Amino acid sequence: MSEFDVIAALTTLAAAFAWVNQRFIRLPATIGLMVISLVLSLALVALGRAGFTGADGFVEFVALIDFDEAVLHGMLGALLFAGALHVELDDLLRQKWVVASLATIGVVTSTLVVGGLTWLLFGALGSQIPFAYCLLFGSIVSPTDPIAVGAILRRAGVPPTLLTKITGESLFNDGVGVVVFLLLLGVATGGEQSSVAGAIQLFAIEVLGGLAFGGVVGWVAYRMLRTVDHYSVEILVTLAVVTGGYAMASHLHISGPLAMVVAGLLLGNRGRRLAMSEHGRERLDDFWELADEFLNAVLFVLMGVEVVVIELNAPLLIAGALVIPIVLFARWVSVGIPITLLRFVRGFTPHAVTILTWSGLKGGISIALALSLPPGPHRPLVVTATYLVVCFSILVQGLTVQPVVERLLGSAAGEPAGGPDRL
Repeated sequence: MSEFDVIAALTTLAAAFAWVNQRFIRLPATIGLMVISLVLSLALVALGRAGFTGADGFVEFVALIDFDEAVLHGMLGALLFAGALHVELDDLLRQKWVVASLATIGVVTSTLVVGGLTWLLFGALGSQIPFAYCLLFGSIVSPTDPIAVGAILRRAGVPPTLLTKITGESLFNDGVGVVVFLLLLGVATGGEQSSVAGAIQLFAIEVLGGLAFGGVVGWVAYRMLRTVDHYSVEILVTLAVVTGGYAMASHLHISGPLAMVVAGLLLGNRGRRLAMSEHGRERLDDFWELADEFLNAVLFVLMGVEVVVIELNAPLLIAGALVIPIVLFARWVSVGIPITLLRFVRGFTPHAVTILTWSGLKGGISIALALSLPPGPHRPLVVTATYLVVCFSILVQGLTVQPVVERLLGSAAGEPAGGPDRL
């Protein structure tokens, strides 16, 4: 089966599932797509185990999909760029210390907490997994996903400052999480024995290099956009930023995700205001909104069908289920520490930590990182646990985050933009 056949099949499935969800189920679009694909995949797995050979073709098809390559080196750059394109930079700058602390201190704290507690858990269950591998698992499930929760929170009418914090954190902690994962992967697999100072230096190069490179790429694209007034050329320039910029960042060994976030913020604010006509802005927005929706649809279908290639047995499922409260607790700690420290210099509304904890959904990047692990005795447990964490996050937290936010915030949920900056 060719790559075109795989893309055609995924696009067809996404269209069919989106129609079924819109026509009959009416769940939030991304969650509905994952639910339908997950149910279908589990049904085929059950039929296969019952001896129905007709399910083998679907399993073989899913096995052909290189999920981590498709997400980490295909969709991720475009999704982050599209997400950053519509974030107000002024709002983000007002929340810069909260976003920065959550995306850095929060990710590292979550990685350490998950790593330590899962090492104790797996040891108690009789699975002697090295501590470095547990830390690696912590880095996999620490990044949050801005895709599924954004539309839900907007419908809940949350204060704009809260939405900016959640979206900004999710955009930046994806890039930071990938860098932490790559550092720990070298240690866990024995391919890299670096000192703490060396790891910090490499982390700084990846992160700061990605941020700086994104600024350079965004500035070059901005200067190009100022010299033309033709929407097709403007769209091509932004496509070149996403594809060429991401590829170059990978070759330079700096963070491509962070570069795309910075480039998207620059072009989405200064570029759209100062370098494009109103007609050009409308066309650019329409294009990237459509691209974002298409990629999200395919991604969530992929996340659902990947269950057929994940090892499902009782010990792995039990261990994975027990990991879920650990990940939630780690999220609560990793949010609580920065927020508590920042309370000395600014105010936050009640329940800020609870809302940020429950709305910190995990998504496709976590599954992609888990599936990118090399074969080994510990890989099945990490992959299965990651998949269960992501499924719980999207299906349970994703479907309940709106009523949780509305209940906790009450009348504050309807606070208009420009209101008091408390949360």
